[in-house]
Order: sequence, then structure tokens, then C-alpha cells
Amino acid sequence: MVYAIDLDTAKELVEAAEQRADEIGQPMVVTVANGEGNLVAQHRMDDAWLASVSISKNKAYTSAALDTPTHELAESSEPGNSLYGLQTTDEGRIVVFGGGYPLTRDGDVVGAIGASGGAVEQDRTVAEAGVERWEELVDAGEA
Repeated sequence: MVYAIDLDTAKELVEAAEQRADEIGQPMVVTVANGEGNLVAQHRMDDAWLASVSISKNKAYTSAALDTPTHELAESSEPGNSLYGLQTTDEGRIVVFGGGYPLTRDGDVVGAIGASGGAVEQDRTVAEAGVERWEELVDAGEA
């Protein structure tokens, strides 16, 4: 069976991420995508940067498309390394800094989450809250 993240689940992930953003005092844009990297849900918190709308969407897309957290692409895409220039491919949608994570179920990537609006570590912290909620739902058999 192929699993797809539905809107209700995506909203739960966005809510968990936004709670973390509130805790750290940094408005964010949070995006949840399906396994193909297509938008399921996106929310821009009050006062979050407008540029973060496309950045968070692209972080989710990158994580789904490449089955990896975006921060793991940073070093390999530096000059002289094997993936140098990666961020210039795929019509500029590839992001090589932190804040995007794949969402897995039974070993398969079924979606992704991206957060943008602060420093990279803040983006990662916020997105990780969504990943944690996803894992809780999967473990409880609710996703």
C-alpha cells in the first residue's frame, strides 16, 4: 500500500512546528509536502519573512526528492565536492541548508516538512518538532 499524507495530518505537523517556533520566539513558514514533494499544507505565521514561503516549500521538496534532510547536502555541495552546484539544478528548487526533513513510514519517504524564517539552527529545530509529531502519529498507528 502506498501511503499519502492527508491534510489533517499535515495540519498536525504544522501545528507542532509552529508551537516550537512560538517557544523560541521566531515566526516561521512551515510547509508539508507529499512523497513527490508537492504541497499538502503551508502556513505563514504572523511576521514571518515573505521569502520564507518559497524557501520552506523548496526545503520540503528537496527532502522528498532526495530522501534526505537538507542540512546533509551542505558539505557535499561545496566547491570541489561531488555535488557542487546541486542547488542550481531542478529549476532552483534544491535547498542545501538546514530546515527540511523527509517523513518516512515503513522505510519509505511518504512526505517532507520544511521550515524557514530564522537562523538555520532555528529552522531545523522547528522542522524537527514536526518530524517528532509525525513519528508519534506513526508509532500510535494514526498515520
